[in-house]
Amino acid sequence: MIDLHTHTIFSDGELLPYELVRRAVATGYGAIALTDHADPSNIDFVVPRIVKALKRLREHVSVEVISGAEITHVPPKLIPDLVKEARSLGAKIVVVHGETIVEPVAEGTNRAAIEAGADILAHPGLITTEDILFAKDRGVVLEITSRKGHSLANGYVAKEAIKFGLSLAINTDAHAPGDLITRETARKILIAAGVDENRVESVFENSKLLVEKALRRG
Repeated sequence: MIDLHTHTIFSDGELLPYELVRRAVATGYGAIALTDHADPSNIDFVVPRIVKALKRLREHVSVEVISGAEITHVPPKLIPDLVKEARSLGAKIVVVHGETIVEPVAEGTNRAAIEAGADILAHPGLITTEDILFAKDRGVVLEITSRKGHSLANGYVAKEAIKFGLSLAINTDAHAPGDLITRETARKILIAAGVDENRVESVFENSKLLVEKALRRG
C-alpha cells in the first residue's frame, strides 16, 4: 500500500509522526506521505517539523517516508502561493483539499489546485469536465479516498477520470490508527468505486510514480 494523504498531531490527526509511520509499517505499507493540513497560519511551522522528523526516521524504517502538506480551505486565489511555499519549505508531496461534497470548500478550489500544480487533488467531489481535462493536461492526479464522507463522490470521480483518461490514486486521508488500510482493502474500495479490476494495478502504479517524483525532488 502507498498512502500519500495522512495527518498527524501537527494538524488534526491523533498520532505523532513516528507512531503513524510505525503503524503504516505494521499494516504493510511501502510508502507514506505525511500531509498535515496547512494554511498561511501554520505552514511555516508544520512542514519544517515534518521534514525534520522524517529526516531522522528514514534510516530506521522499511517504509518510504515522504514529507508533505495538504493546503486546506484556503481561498482559491491564495492556493498557488501556498503550494509554492510548501515546496520551498520541503514538502515533497503537495495535496490540495478539494471540493468535497461534505464540507463548504470554496468554489474554484479544484481549479486553483490544478493551476498551482499540486501533486494530488484530494476528494474533488463533483469536479467539472473542464477541470478534469485541465488536470489531465497539467498532470494532476485525482484521489479516490477511503475517508468517510469524502468517499461519497468516489464513484463519480472514478467514472469521469476513466472516461477522460485521467490518473487516479487511492489514499486514506488518515487521521486515526484505524484509518490505515491494507492494499487488499484499497483494491476493494477501487472496485466498489467502479474501477475495473484490470485497471486497479494502474491506480497503484500511479502512486508509485508519485513517490518516484517526490524522491527526485531531493
